[in-house]
Order: sequence, then structure tokens, then C-alpha cells
Amino acid sequence: VQLQASGGGLVQAGGSLRLSCVFSGRTFSHYAVGWFRQAPGKDREFVAAISGSGDITNFLEGVKGRFTISRDNAKNMVFLQMDSVKPEDTAVYYCGATWTSSTRLMVTGESQYKYWGQGTQVTVSS
Repeated sequence: VQLQASGGGLVQAGGSLRLSCVFSGRTFSHYAVGWFRQAPGKDREFVAAISGSGDITNFLEGVKGRFTISRDNAKNMVFLQMDSVKPEDTAVYYCGATWTSSTRLMVTGESQYKYWGQGTQVTVSS
């Protein structure tokens, strides 16, 4: 399994950005996927997660109402739509994936993810 994250860049506060995570492997619908971020000098933190079925999601409290996570199982992709971004959203964003026995399971714990992408930098200017 390999993950490739992309879509990061420089955006002004209040703007939008869409991150993508491409999954290489089989039975993608049985993989829960999550987005995490790591700001300079800080630990990596959970941002959003989605079940294999795509209908169960969870978000960091500080991004609720601003970020949306979705997936296209036909294309083996997961997206993080970031709207109304703030300078505190600046970080390297990583996507993680882990196999689940049920497509309706969601995973939020960093240690539960087995596979990780390389990260994509998001910088929000004020």
C-alpha cells in the first residue's frame, strides 16, 4: 500500500484549498483514511477521518464547519476540502490509511494507522 498526498500550497486566510490523497493497493473500500497535520515545533494531530464506506466522518473540533472529508472509492482517492482557512491551519498535512474489517469503521488514533503518505505543506498567510 502506498499513499500520495498533494494539493498543498500558499493560501490567504479565509481562502480554500483541496488536498488529495491517492491510494495504491487493493480493496480501498476496506481502508479507513485520516488526515493529520504537524505544525513546526508541535506534535502531529488528528484533523479528520472517514470510514471506508464514506458515510462516517469525524473532525478535530477546531476545523468543524470549515473542513470536509470525502472519498471516491472508484478512483482510490480521499479529499480534504479546507474552507475559511486560518493561519493556525498552517502545517504539513499527512494522509494515513489502515485496513478495517468493516467498511463502516472510522479510525481517529494516529497509532492505529499503518500506512502514511509523504505529507503536503499548507501555509496560510494572514
